[in-house]
Amino acid sequence: MIGWLINILGFLLAIGILVAVHEFGHFWVARRVGVKVLRFSIGFGKPLIQRVGKDGTEYVVASIPLGGYVKMLDERESEVPSTESHMAFNQKPLWARNAIILAGPVFNFALAILAYWVIAVAGSVEMKPVIGPVISDTPAEAAGFEEGDEILAVNGRTVEAWDQAIISLIRSADGDAVEVAVERPDGRRLERVLDLSQARLLDEEGEALQRIGFQPWRPQIPPVIDELVPGGAAAEAGLQSGERILSVAGEPTTDWADLVEAVGDRPGEEVPVVVTGVRGERTVTVTLQARGDGAARRGVLGVTPDIPEGTFEDMRREVRHGPLAAIPRALDSSWQAGALTVEVLTKMVIGEASVRNLSGPINIAQYAGETVSLGINPFLKFLAIVSISLGIINLLPIPVLDGGHLLYNLIEWVRGRPLSEAAQAFGQQIGIALLLMLMTLAFYNDILRLLTSGG
Repeated sequence: MIGWLINILGFLLAIGILVAVHEFGHFWVARRVGVKVLRFSIGFGKPLIQRVGKDGTEYVVASIPLGGYVKMLDERESEVPSTESHMAFNQKPLWARNAIILAGPVFNFALAILAYWVIAVAGSVEMKPVIGPVISDTPAEAAGFEEGDEILAVNGRTVEAWDQAIISLIRSADGDAVEVAVERPDGRRLERVLDLSQARLLDEEGEALQRIGFQPWRPQIPPVIDELVPGGAAAEAGLQSGERILSVAGEPTTDWADLVEAVGDRPGEEVPVVVTGVRGERTVTVTLQARGDGAARRGVLGVTPDIPEGTFEDMRREVRHGPLAAIPRALDSSWQAGALTVEVLTKMVIGEASVRNLSGPINIAQYAGETVSLGINPFLKFLAIVSISLGIINLLPIPVLDGGHLLYNLIEWVRGRPLSEAAQAFGQQIGIALLLMLMTLAFYNDILRLLTSGG
């Protein structure tokens, strides 16, 4: 219950910031080009907070926090006094209208750049991109990668952390070969060439690294239970925090990786689990839960490891830049995230990426809650990525979105006159239908993730 409350509060905080920034972009530019703003609303529906400013604009916080809008004076929507017609949106030249429309997405991109800049200046502790066990019969094995290799650069682009390495590898996958510079544990620097042309890294959500053929390196962690997931298989069976798991279904578990493998191979099965702790050595029968479907279906025990202090110290590095040096880093991080978003959307449309990569409000709320719990830097990273996605999606040429309005303006510029109101209304109906389809798919993906993760 507390977890869901944190998720909801994190979601409201994130969506409030993103919508406020987006709508403020429209508002700010509209005021600068002389358009009268009637209402600035965060959310839809019944107003919760409402006041009229000295400028005559009505400022509203509404009850449905899934967006917002800026209502401007417009002769197409209502009668406008002749004394104010010069302040109507529809009376402004195309460049001014386009500037107002573009301002929302541009402000979202600016927010992402600012967030990445703050992270770079404040500094963050990142996991080094050191490779764990290499999977057999994968591009990574064919290229000669070995456990312990640290990724230094991808196609000449320096990487300092795992998230950078993953984004760079996915973005480079369309080429014939990906050049990866690595450093061996003995200090030797080597060049490896990955052939990812057939990897289809985005076929299934979360499968990119497995398809490449490696995972982040992990130290040996003893199979000792720290926390039990409420309602999970271990909690239901009566396992206790602090107990060491000696075996699962007869398979010895000398470290946490052994435990994960033994449990993962038995989704939904009833298995004997031998543990030792304050109650001595005992055998407990546990009915494992399952996560995923098809070939990705895995068993779940519902416990977290008790990680000894200092275990990950050698795998972490602090990444910090000065205020000026942080600017190109922030721009590059924003560009990489934006380019990857465009590529994923494009590949989903042409069928080269799974539509399960699409997330809706439920999944976003979960990530928002998790990042809020982890601290300001993870939350800022999350905010930057979602802000970029919001800006890009709003630029899609779909009526009712900013990109749809830009499309109408382009047609007006080509024809020399605007589309008829009937044509624009028809386009709006198509746009609403497309958005409803996308929202339905996103909600379906979210619910499927909840069901396949055991709740």
